[in-house]
Amino acid sequence: MLTTSYAGKEIALTLLVGLAVTVVIGWFFGWWAILPAVIALALLLFYRDPVRRIPEGRGLVLAPADGRIVAIERNLPGPDGQGRWLRIMTFLAVYNVHVNRSPCAGRVRGVEYKPGKFLNALRDEADACNECNTVTLTPAAPLPGPVYVRQIAGALARRIVCTLKEGQDVAAGERIGMIKLGSRTELRLPESDDWDVLVRVGQRVAAGKTVLLRLRTAVPAVSEARRPVEAQVS
Repeated sequence: MLTTSYAGKEIALTLLVGLAVTVVIGWFFGWWAILPAVIALALLLFYRDPVRRIPEGRGLVLAPADGRIVAIERNLPGPDGQGRWLRIMTFLAVYNVHVNRSPCAGRVRGVEYKPGKFLNALRDEADACNECNTVTLTPAAPLPGPVYVRQIAGALARRIVCTLKEGQDVAAGERIGMIKLGSRTELRLPESDDWDVLVRVGQRVAAGKTVLLRLRTAVPAVSEARRPVEAQVS
């Protein structure tokens, strides 16, 4: 099982405590030592980071997070009242992979962290009140931009990790950080009549693997070929 480098301290602590408790209980209570070993393994599953087959093709927007689609909102007004926006929200349960991936290739225009509360990520007010980190991307052609990926903390998630820097180039499906335990991820980008929305509310998606949107005006070429360097991306 591959685990993420974003949670090195948590993984080391889980292994050390799990091993110590297992040895002590095993010494005094024999087979009861299986229980802490199973609990430690379950905790490690929170930090798993599987290798993904990244779809390739022009005009594709990939899921930035594992989880369940809880909202698809179209024709939203822009922050200044100008333009139209499309927003897709994904809820990450505690058992989901929590590594976030870039929805498209492009360049990082900015990264903005905002401290806040830790309300349940399913509550509507969590979007405005909770701790969050927003990544702004200038996507590679032909996708319209900017593209926003917002990592939103939840009741259990008390730490957001983002490794991106302004001016950095990213590939579609590249790992960009993680939100620890239950949380929410928002994808927002300019609305277009040429978008094909390929997912529905309630559908489960996988970061860097599930195609959320396809631009009809782009060349419709999609392949599921594995990138040779995918396993090397950190």
